[in-house]
Amino acid sequence: MKKNKFGLKRLNRSFGGDLTIWAILAVYGFFAAIPLVFAISNSLKPMDEIFMFPPRFFVTNPTIRNFTNLSMYMSYSWIPFTRYFFNTFLISVVGTAGHVMLSSMAAYALSKLDFPGKRFLFTITVLALMFTPAVTAMPSFFIMSKLRLTNTYFALILPAFSSPLGLYLMKQFMEQMLKDEILEAAKIDGSGEYNTFFNIVMPMVKPAWLTLIVFSFQGLWGAGASNLIQREELKTINYALAQLLAGGVARTGAAAAAAVVMMILPVIVFVATQSNIIETMTSSGMKE
Repeated sequence: MKKNKFGLKRLNRSFGGDLTIWAILAVYGFFAAIPLVFAISNSLKPMDEIFMFPPRFFVTNPTIRNFTNLSMYMSYSWIPFTRYFFNTFLISVVGTAGHVMLSSMAAYALSKLDFPGKRFLFTITVLALMFTPAVTAMPSFFIMSKLRLTNTYFALILPAFSSPLGLYLMKQFMEQMLKDEILEAAKIDGSGEYNTFFNIVMPMVKPAWLTLIVFSFQGLWGAGASNLIQREELKTINYALAQLLAGGVARTGAAAAAAVVMMILPVIVFVATQSNIIETMTSSGMKE
């Protein structure tokens, strides 16, 4: 161990150790990139290459015909595809914003405030992480039906607000990053709970809620929810593409192009916030 100019200890690692770490990371990065590269390559393949056996990973004769065919199929739709995109974007943005805000407020209460039943509520949150969307599909449908919210945007937005992942992630991060001394100093200065939360807590846990934005946005962007929304003008782009491309083998190329189109925006959001995601993942599960 050596100390830098600030007097802090730093790890004394050899060139061979650095090279080994870079090699391991390169191997992991290579395997992580394979699905994305294959999806892009598959979308550029002509039909004869898509059904070639044995299949080829990389495209030999790239073409954009799959994308032009997808555009043509979209033009035949009864509802303009811009409406499907609008529905998906609205649900994703509103659902993500509500999820982040409510999860952050609840996490702040569970991590820094004392009240009866706090441990019990967090235990329920942890248990809720075990239930997959397939398990909660029927209960969600019955609840939305009783509330008369089916065939509305709220049928997808409200369940997104209550996702347990956000609450768990934010609570674990706040317990590590928010020191009690900071909150006590804010109270001494006369800061109220709301002022402390918005002006002190939220800026300090920015990596966590940026990570939560990525997870929530990706989940809502790919939502279909045909059991909650039957009105065609309110359906999402994912469900619309699934119906559009259900025409059999002839639309396999267009389906490959649609898969790439659907992943563009989530990938952009992820790339823009990847450093915050790494910081959150390394901090949220650690204890001092």
